[in-house]
Amino acid sequence: MFKRQQQNIGDKIKRIIDILVAGSILIILSPIILTFAILIKLDSKGPIFYVSKRVGKGYKIFNFYKFRSMRVDADALVDKLKRNNQYLKVEEKPIPEVCEKCTSENKLLMIMDGRPVCEHYVDSKKLINKTSFVKFQNDPRITKLGEFLRRSSVDELPQLWNVLKGDMSLVGNRPLPLYEAEKLTRDQSVLRFEAPAGITGLWQVSKRGKSDMSEEERIELDNEYATNRNLIYDMKLLIKTIPAIMQKENV
Repeated sequence: MFKRQQQNIGDKIKRIIDILVAGSILIILSPIILTFAILIKLDSKGPIFYVSKRVGKGYKIFNFYKFRSMRVDADALVDKLKRNNQYLKVEEKPIPEVCEKCTSENKLLMIMDGRPVCEHYVDSKKLINKTSFVKFQNDPRITKLGEFLRRSSVDELPQLWNVLKGDMSLVGNRPLPLYEAEKLTRDQSVLRFEAPAGITGLWQVSKRGKSDMSEEERIELDNEYATNRNLIYDMKLLIKTIPAIMQKENV
C-alpha cells in the first residue's frame, strides 16, 4: 500500500517535470524544428510528420508523431522486407526437412515450396521466424535526409507534443506499433506495458543502434525498467541518453 502511494506521488511529480521540460524544449528549439520541417518537404514527396497508431501504458492506443524519415509507402513495404528483420532468429544448424523420427514411423509428409517436409520441420521454421519486433539494418525505406534525422534523433522531436498531451513521458518504454503490441500479450511481456511510454529509456541507452540485440533481451530491458522505475532512475537514464543519441549503426 505504502509503495503504491509512493509510486502515485512519483508519477505526479514525473508528469509535472515532463510538462515543464517538454514545453521548454519545444519553445527553445522552435526555429530548428521549423527549419527541418521545411527541409523534409523539400527533400522528398510526402507529409512533414509521420503519424501512426502506437500502444503505450496499459495498452492505450494514441497517435504517435515523428518527423517523416522514410518513404510514404514505408509501412506497406514491411512484409517485403521481413526477411531482413534483425530480430529474426538465425538457425544455428540446418534443420532436416524430414527428421529421423518421422522417417522411422513413416509419418505422412507435407509439401512446402514443392518439397516433402515433416511436421517437425514446419514447426521449427515457424519458431525461427516468429518475432514480435521489427527492425531493419540499412533500411532501404529511409530518405536521404531521413538518415541524418534518425542518427541525430531529430526525428524524435515531435514526440515532445505527445509528452505534453500525456500520451508519453520523457522516460519510459518505447510505444509499439499495433502489429508488435498485439504479439506481446504473454505473461513475461505484459509487464512492459505497466510503465509509461517514453521518448528515451533503458533500451535506448543500453542497446540503441546496435544490431546484436535479441527480442528476448529487449523484452527483458523493458520489464526491468517497468519494475525498477522511479524519479532518480529516470534522471540517470536522461543523463545517459546524451551520449546514446548518435547511433553507431544504421538500424
